[in-house]
Amino acid sequence: MTRVGKTDVLITGLAVLSAFGRGPGALAAGLDAGRPAFAPVTRFDVSGRRVGVAATLPGSPDLDDELWWLVDEACDEAKLGTADRAGSPLFLAVHGDPRLARASAADRPRHGGSAFAADLAEHTGLSRLHTPRAYTSACVAASTAIADAAGAIARGEADRIVVAGGYLVEPDQFALFDAGRALAADGQVRPFSAHRRGLLLGDGAGAVVLESTATAAERGVEPLARLAGWGRAGDAHHPCQPHPEGRGLARAVADALRRGGIGPADVGYVNAHGSGTAQSDAAETLALRTAFDEHAATVPVSSTKALHGQALEASGILELAVALHALRGGRLPVNAGYLEPDPACALDLVLDERRPAFPQYVLSLNAAFGGSNTALLLGAIS
Repeated sequence: MTRVGKTDVLITGLAVLSAFGRGPGALAAGLDAGRPAFAPVTRFDVSGRRVGVAATLPGSPDLDDELWWLVDEACDEAKLGTADRAGSPLFLAVHGDPRLARASAADRPRHGGSAFAADLAEHTGLSRLHTPRAYTSACVAASTAIADAAGAIARGEADRIVVAGGYLVEPDQFALFDAGRALAADGQVRPFSAHRRGLLLGDGAGAVVLESTATAAERGVEPLARLAGWGRAGDAHHPCQPHPEGRGLARAVADALRRGGIGPADVGYVNAHGSGTAQSDAAETLALRTAFDEHAATVPVSSTKALHGQALEASGILELAVALHALRGGRLPVNAGYLEPDPACALDLVLDERRPAFPQYVLSLNAAFGGSNTALLLGAIS
């Protein structure tokens, strides 16, 4: 197969936050330990809720402060100086300023996603020549932003783009998911398992620097990985449920492989969306069977939402960090919470403990309400 695009897209900087702590090292340690980070919520009152569990950092961290720190960390790792930052646009995946829900009608424009992105760009010295983009499409917000940034770089429309995303568990979204009975009443996420009960929310935030080979070479920075391919597709099936055959996700996977110029047999690991809900996990299994054909039975799969929770708008960037760990760390994270097989989810799941492996390509998948699907393909640096 022939790779699509004028230039390679490289990842040269990455910073991440999860319930396991701040930094890629904390995330890697949590993944390797394989112990879920879920605990009773103390950040706000959950006494009237059906479920009172989430994966959160201690205390009440401020999303503004965390994103400022994460963008700085990612830019520093990519060796971006002041001038480099000033020429780098920002794409931000965020539900909005946490103060938005309680702002007056007249004050709400100051707290929307676009205003939040502009404020973050200003505080971190990113480009003022390009209006920052805000992505608010729930669990595919960050992965969509990454795909858009990669496409612009591959087409030669941009040299470098910084993508950031964040969600910290807060009372409004928690209440919505609890009222909709989407949260797992048994306090565990069990992707692809029989007797799975639903999802649980988790803190997540991160920033990644994407750039062309030429701009990275100019600074002599060593890339972390290639963003070898990406795909986006919609189901248009149901406001909440995915297409039962996973058609949109299958198309997204196929597009990512096509852009990367590889076949299904070349993929060494899939970090699945794996929300732990009945319909979504079964549909994702069918999507993988469609996209991978006979290879679907042999490619290792796990969903780390069973460890760090569902980070909503930040999911794509948090799980990109997970995929990068699988690509570079020599071990695949476990699919925690598993009880027993579900015939509708027959996959080569990484169970019981992490699995040694050195994949050349890994996929990270995300899906969202409304039938939005994304696939990001990471390639090792040869």
